[in-house]
Formats: sequence, structure tokens, C-alpha cells
Amino acid sequence: MTKPIPPLDLSWLLLESPAGTTHVGAMLLFKKPAGRDPVAELVQTYREYSPAPPFNYVPELLVRGAPHFREVSAWDPHYHIGHLSLPAGACYDDLLRLVADLHEPQLDRHRPLFRCWVIDGLPDEMFAIYTKTHHSIIDGESGLKRLYAGLSTSDRSPILEPAFALGAPAAQPHSSTGLNHKVAGSIRGAVTELVALNQVAVGALRKVLAGLLGSHLEGNLPFVAQHAPTNAPLEMGRRFATLTLPLAEMRAVGHHFGATLNDVAASVIDGGLHAYLRETDRAFGHPFIAMCPVSLRSDDDTAIGTRVSAMFVRLGEPRASMPERIREVVDSVATAKKELAAMSKEAAMTYAVGLVALAGLGASTHLDRIGHPACNLVISNVAGVKETRYLNGARLLGIYPVSALAASIGLNVTMASYHDSMDFGFIANAAAIDDPTRLARLTLQAYQELKDAAATRSTRPSRASS
Repeated sequence: MTKPIPPLDLSWLLLESPAGTTHVGAMLLFKKPAGRDPVAELVQTYREYSPAPPFNYVPELLVRGAPHFREVSAWDPHYHIGHLSLPAGACYDDLLRLVADLHEPQLDRHRPLFRCWVIDGLPDEMFAIYTKTHHSIIDGESGLKRLYAGLSTSDRSPILEPAFALGAPAAQPHSSTGLNHKVAGSIRGAVTELVALNQVAVGALRKVLAGLLGSHLEGNLPFVAQHAPTNAPLEMGRRFATLTLPLAEMRAVGHHFGATLNDVAASVIDGGLHAYLRETDRAFGHPFIAMCPVSLRSDDDTAIGTRVSAMFVRLGEPRASMPERIREVVDSVATAKKELAAMSKEAAMTYAVGLVALAGLGASTHLDRIGHPACNLVISNVAGVKETRYLNGARLLGIYPVSALAASIGLNVTMASYHDSMDFGFIANAAAIDDPTRLARLTLQAYQELKDAAATRSTRPSRASS
């Protein structure tokens, strides 16, 4: 059975290179139950399942007509479900280095486009699962939903079907239609695409003309970023770090500044990155432009493939205080959101396809080294769950996204909420960010400064009106 590859999903395959991989992943950290080791049984059980669509897809781009996915039944359980153990005395940083190493290479396109490793030998009776899947068959929102679906809400539940074995949603039945209806439907689809393309092109032309005239640009700002250290040419080396912040406290801090949870996250990442570059003698004298993916899925949308668009947001001034920085971020995000909201869903998807294609063209021809890069970094947030989750009796402690790096964008910080925390995953091009753990620590420091400013603001005595 074959399936056509939609344009955005195809772009992730065409954009990919050995140094700019387009798979996405996650590291799940677990605490073993007292008196029992669940790892061996977990590995054996996972290997007994078979991949279900889209995890049994193999891409065929130059075979028999248009690019398509082909379903395969043969798979190697020991290749796709690995079992590793850190050496005695290993620490958490050793786990991060291992995950970075596993994340580096491309997925083999002659096999189903996913791999998973269960990693034992962690300190404090912990173990981890690292999994990666090609972006052409899954996006962050639907991928995380599948990971959570493979976990239970009770520590006494049996091992549930893993994400790769969960079946695709059943197709909705269609009533039979005549030729006239089919032709009319095709015409409507073509008109919708043309309208979407026109909507995107007009908006892009206005931005280009405004930039040439020296106007101050607002809203979505792709391909206007200055070259930052994070835009160094991608190498195969990867670095990975994590950070966890309290979810309710983040919301409270944001409330003091009229900011959302995402605004708080973007502001502290921005502040941390500027501090990191100053400490490594590479201070960046411009505001960063961050690409922020936007899910176009409804809550009940579990369809296969990627359904996202993106905002390109100007962050804070390099030397801004944290209160100033978050105000600048709030204004930039609000303007970009308004602009994206004015697009139809079809236009927003077309916008994403076009930008991914342009970014890939710039990277493959090296034009991005002399022109403006698409952006300086990626900041993303994927929805999580509030309930504590378990796997074969082991409690999930945190879930840290490990996302893609492509098109000379050498830093991706993706967050996932879980229980009462926000878990950050920092994946970096080793040529640009050699020590993301230090970056995570400075991001935490930026958050503390913002929290202290919110506390000062909330305790400041009110002035009596005259």
C-alpha cells in the first residue's frame, strides 16, 4: 500500500542532509519502582509489537511516479528497539552526551522512519527512553500525544502499546459521489490553494518592499535576521541539555507582566542565550529572530503527517533587563499572532511549506551564508498532560523534547508540559553551542531575575492618588 507525501512532509525529506537532520525526538526519564527492575521486561515487550502506520512507512521519492510512502511489514525489532546501559558510576551528563550522540545520524530511509532506545544504568534508580522519528511522518504535537498514550495513569497497569504500534485513526467513511461532484471538489481544492498562495505572496511582497525602504518591520519576520553565532554552518555534532521549571510559578510570573506561558519561556531563553554568548566572547549586538512553530491541529486531530505553520518573532534587545525583555517579546508575539491569524489554515500551511523550501534552498546553495538566515533559533512548545504517568510501574519524571536542526539554524529549544512542570530540551549544533548545559543554567538565571522582578512588582506599595 502506498500513500502520497503531502508538500510540507515532503519538504522535510528534501531539506535533510547528514549535518542538517529533520527527525524529532524526546527523552523520557523514569524512576524505577521500589524493589523491582522493569527494564528487561519493557524491552522484550516492545520488541514483540509491530509498527503501525505511519511508523511502518518507507519513503520512495524517485520510484514509480510521484513521491510516496510505502508500507512495509518486515522490520528488525533489535534495530528499532535498542537496549543500552551506561557504565558504572555514570552521571546525568553522561546520559545527555549519549542522547546527543544517538540524535546525530540520519534515519535510514530504507527502513521504517523511527528508532527507540531504552537506556539503563542511570544514577538514583532511574532509566530513560530516547526515541526519534522523522518529521515527515509526525509533528511534535501528535508525536507527544502518542508517547503519552503509551503510558498509563496507574503504577499497576500492564505495559501499554508503545507509540510506534498505535494504529492510525480510522478513516471517515465517504459516501459515493458522481464524476461531477469529484470534478467540482477538485476545482474547489485548486481554487483554495491559489487563494492561499496569493494571500501569502502579497504579504511577503509587502514585507520585502518595506525592508527595502528601510521601514521598521513588525509581525512575522522570516529572512530578516542578522547572522548570529547560532547560524554557524551545521556540523554533524550535536549537544543536548535539559531544564525543568515550575509550571504554576511560570504562569504567575507571566501574569505580572501580562504575558503568556510561551512569552515567559521565550524571554528567559532569549536572556539566557545573550548571556551565554557574552560569556563566551561572542556577544550578539542585535535582537534574535526566533521561529515559533504553531500547531494547526484541533484537539481531536490525530491525523498522520505534519500540520504546522510558524511565526518569526523578534525577541528582546541584547542588553535589555528581564522586565524590558518580556515586554518587548509580548508586543512582538502579539503582532505576529495577529498577522498569522488573518491567514486561512490553507494559507498558513502554504506559508510554512514555502519558508521551509526557501530555507532548504539557502542552506543547500550556501546563499544563507551571504544573505539573511531564516531565523537565529527555534523556540517551540508542545502540549502535555497534567496527570502523573507510569510505564511498567516506573514513574515518569520528565519528558524532554529533542528536536530537529536544519538550514543553518543551530539551536532549537522545545518545551513540553508534564504534571506540574515545564521541561525544556536544548538541542544545539556543536559548532555553535558547545555547552548547552551552561546555556540552560543561564536560562534558569534569567528566569530567576524575571521572577524576582515580578515579586518586587507585586510587593511594591501602592501610591495614593492626589
